[in-house]
Amino acid sequence: MIWTTTQVALGGAIGASLRFLTGLGIVRLAGHGFPLAIITVNVIGSFLMGLFVVYAAQRAATHLSPFVMTGILGGFTTFSAFSLEAYTLFERGQPMSAAIYVLGSVVCSIGGLVAGVVIARAIFA
Repeated sequence: MIWTTTQVALGGAIGASLRFLTGLGIVRLAGHGFPLAIITVNVIGSFLMGLFVVYAAQRAATHLSPFVMTGILGGFTTFSAFSLEAYTLFERGQPMSAAIYVLGSVVCSIGGLVAGVVIARAIFA
């Protein structure tokens, strides 16, 4: 358990650093305004998650999942995990559950953010 937690932590540090550097590079190239950096890391992370899931399953490398999936890709973008869960539901023949998961995640996450902002403004204003 300690080794797995260490793998996740190390991978998370790598992923978060890569997210920061990727975002910084995109902002320097494209400027501010539209959140292009966030979309880019979300798409890249989701793509890499898809590649790794198949690779790990076919090459008996699932032991690397805590480091790669939870750590690196989770640190790079949690959207990749979200994408994998949505796709897994769809692939299992549960398209309605997938749609509810996607819509619920987006709406509730934005709602949670708004609630946090409102509460923080009330407390710290």
